[in-house]
Amino acid sequence: MSTPADIQAKIDEIETEMARTQKNKATNYHLGTLKAKIAKLKSELLNGPGGKSSGSKDAGRGFDVSKSGDTRVGLVGFPSVGKSTLLTTLTGTASEAAAYEFTTLTCIPGTMNYRGARIQVLDLPGIIEGAADGKGRGRQVISTARTCNMILIVLDSAKPVTHKKLIESELFNFGIRINQKPPNVKYTVGQAGGVSYQEVCLQTKGMNPEVAKMVLKEYRVTCCEVILREDITVDQFIDIIEGNRTYMPILYVMNKIDQLTIEELDILDSLDNYVPISSQHKWNIEELMEEVWNRCEMLRVYTKPKGASPDYEEPVILHAHQPTIEQFCNRLHRNLIDSFAYAWVWGKSAKHQPQRCGKEHVLEDEDIVQIVKKAGGA
Repeated sequence: MSTPADIQAKIDEIETEMARTQKNKATNYHLGTLKAKIAKLKSELLNGPGGKSSGSKDAGRGFDVSKSGDTRVGLVGFPSVGKSTLLTTLTGTASEAAAYEFTTLTCIPGTMNYRGARIQVLDLPGIIEGAADGKGRGRQVISTARTCNMILIVLDSAKPVTHKKLIESELFNFGIRINQKPPNVKYTVGQAGGVSYQEVCLQTKGMNPEVAKMVLKEYRVTCCEVILREDITVDQFIDIIEGNRTYMPILYVMNKIDQLTIEELDILDSLDNYVPISSQHKWNIEELMEEVWNRCEMLRVYTKPKGASPDYEEPVILHAHQPTIEQFCNRLHRNLIDSFAYAWVWGKSAKHQPQRCGKEHVLEDEDIVQIVKKAGGA
């Protein structure tokens, strides 16, 4: 059985060969083969032979935090960037903070309330380069991050670019695809019939039937149906076959801006997808919370019991894109949809006030819903 050192040596060897190979149409097939080999080896390195976890005895210790609230947000970053102070600022939860590295050695949860939503915030231990390979309890940190609806990458404003690239690399190596949506590809493994490959889009990023079959062969998939509905790369196709990728919104939080000059702040403004803050002085925290709300695609729906006023104190928080009344019912009670007859809806999604709607009706932020049950329903 190959040791982790042997597997890493094979990965390094293949990466060296890829670096020597010129990228053009003639080498697409060869490069695709090499990429598939690397993906398989990295999966074996992370999860052990056969894809099963090979973690140590204390794998997950201190990180088994039950989900609570409407949304879960993880704070990820290098040691001493101010995650613990930010957790305290956002939630009031005391998390030990000090001017030395690795103050936080476990996962500290807290809850903040915003626009009626209860948002669970996890302060994760600082990660280091090589976290995806298990250094510094990195696998536990990133595994917990994968359970979140969103990750805030907290960076020291004095050195954001270097840390940003390193953290992105560690998250990528652990199967987290930041600020991406799952590719619009149908992939179904069958028992017979060979490989069926179709493209219903114009491909320009390197995919073609030959490359797809080569990658599938590397994964020993001989019978499947593949339908590409959008232009994707070979790497994205490999992600689909691996089947264990997490697609998650990421926001960069540039902390400690109180230590920067005006000129340095101007440089930060050239970056995308970030919010500058000072967790210690509570600067710009409102903008950060607004961004979390928007990136998690949260919206509020108010309940209205028959003959009573709407309950504006405890809205039902929905996340799904174009959430329906059926999803609203499922958030209230898993069996409610069984006795559902129709609903009265007031708000932006209603054509008139109120509108009688079925379970497929798509809701919008701050709609008011009154559920009417079938005759005889409990």
